[in-house]
Amino acid sequence: MYTICKPDESEELVNSYSGLVQRIAYHLIARLPASVIVDDLIQVGMLGLLDAAQHYDASQGASFETYATIRIRGSMLDELRRNDWAPKSVHRKARDVMAVVSRIEGESGREARASEVARELGISLDEYYRITQETNACRILNFIDLGTAEGHVTDSFQSDTAEPHENIEQDEFKKHLAAAISALPEREKLVVSLYYDEEFNLREIGEILGVSESRISQLLGQAHLRIRKQLQETD
Repeated sequence: MYTICKPDESEELVNSYSGLVQRIAYHLIARLPASVIVDDLIQVGMLGLLDAAQHYDASQGASFETYATIRIRGSMLDELRRNDWAPKSVHRKARDVMAVVSRIEGESGREARASEVARELGISLDEYYRITQETNACRILNFIDLGTAEGHVTDSFQSDTAEPHENIEQDEFKKHLAAAISALPEREKLVVSLYYDEEFNLREIGEILGVSESRISQLLGQAHLRIRKQLQETD
């Protein structure tokens, strides 16, 4: 039996944790394109907070902040999925790159080089890097949803509205995602780890690795392409 908060208790929780919504929104917006408006995330996040306040059950063993964080982030991610902000051309180019990468790696049995992919596509290396940077704008939202490559707070408190098959699908996705990340070239794997696990920004990662911020963006874009390709192959 779930303990439903009384209206006045719910209002108190919403007032007390409204700052949490803003923190989560600004944390997400830093990883999203400029076309995403932070106020839109905050608005849907507040709805997630209200839902959390109305359905929180302390007997489940998680603090309200942990539970609310899951609901708030979930509301924001659902909104982002409903309103795909990446142009169709970006998705098309990403598919073209993935197809070429898959063919090269299938034939050679090794990691496809950027120069090879660009040559196969009939584009310059600079254009190829631009595509990988654009791909960062349509990155897999589940990275953010999971928090880290190995799973995060979502493992500690399942949604009380989740159906059993949804939890199974989420677990399967996590396994495939972890496998896709493990298969990355070491340098790309390190960039993904620093970006998603350690939450460094591109400039900070560039300073750590001794390369430019744009180069880190390229490496991250290539990693996203490889992961998307592998996840699609497991569907």
